[in-house]
Amino acid sequence: MTDLRKLLGIKYPIIQGGMANIATGAFAAAISNAGGLGLIASGGYSPDAIREQIRIARSLTDKPFGVNLMLMHPAADEIAELLVEERVGIITTGAGLPGKYIPAWKASGALVFPVVSASAIAKRVESQGADGVIAEGTESGGHVGELTTMALVPQVVNAVSIPVIAAGGIASGAQMLAALALGACGVQIGTTLLRAEECPIHANYKDALLKAKDNDTVVTGRSVNAAVRILRNQMSIEYIKLEKAGASQEELEKFTLGSLRRAVFDGDVKNGSLMAGQVAGMLSEIKPAEVILRELYESCAAESKSISAHPVLN
Repeated sequence: MTDLRKLLGIKYPIIQGGMANIATGAFAAAISNAGGLGLIASGGYSPDAIREQIRIARSLTDKPFGVNLMLMHPAADEIAELLVEERVGIITTGAGLPGKYIPAWKASGALVFPVVSASAIAKRVESQGADGVIAEGTESGGHVGELTTMALVPQVVNAVSIPVIAAGGIASGAQMLAALALGACGVQIGTTLLRAEECPIHANYKDALLKAKDNDTVVTGRSVNAAVRILRNQMSIEYIKLEKAGASQEELEKFTLGSLRRAVFDGDVKNGSLMAGQVAGMLSEIKPAEVILRELYESCAAESKSISAHPVLN
């Protein structure tokens, strides 16, 4: 089993999700300083802005951090090149296959971890040279696939020989331990970090997360193959009405244009897109990132000892 901590040079085997409009250079640095692997998101940024965020992160931490390239970004080719120019050491990708970029990235010394939603995709990116994969279940916030984390991770582990990181539905030590038991060498987390003191989302967004119950997320966009999990609000209700009425993808995209920024920056919890995973109902208080990561790791270790003493196992 790969030790993700040694592979990435981090304290905890925990990666921060590359959340668009949220994962800034400052936030990535805060997560890296707290012992995890911070990521800068490309979603919502121009190439020049991404370069600036990389340099901000470098000014705030001497720990490893990475960049997440959303492959549907209209400037993906340019961003891929600047990651080489900036010698970014760890690159994660989403929303597509990164094969055409991997040779240049690896030649620059980077490690590449695509996010995958199926074992067939994991096998494909392994053949393209990926160093590992992040198997993300449908419990996660933002763009989602169909398979749950518990069903997806072991199938990906069995399909590839490279390290597998589990993502989706992880906010407690028990959930992290479950991911490790399924064969993952670490976890990627997002929703639980939204309530970090250092997270740059609007206070209204954080408040909505803390008030959320276990069934307060909903998936929009399945009808047009653009599934996104968000907190249920007025926008999601209207969106789903449009879907049921047969609205086209173009009409739906126009309806949600700028909705994530409205949530993140304006704190519009009625009309904004409050991306969040199903673990939102587990969040109860705002904490420093260092506390969130430490508690997650230490409670995972405690759960492991507790499980080993379970009567069924003895």
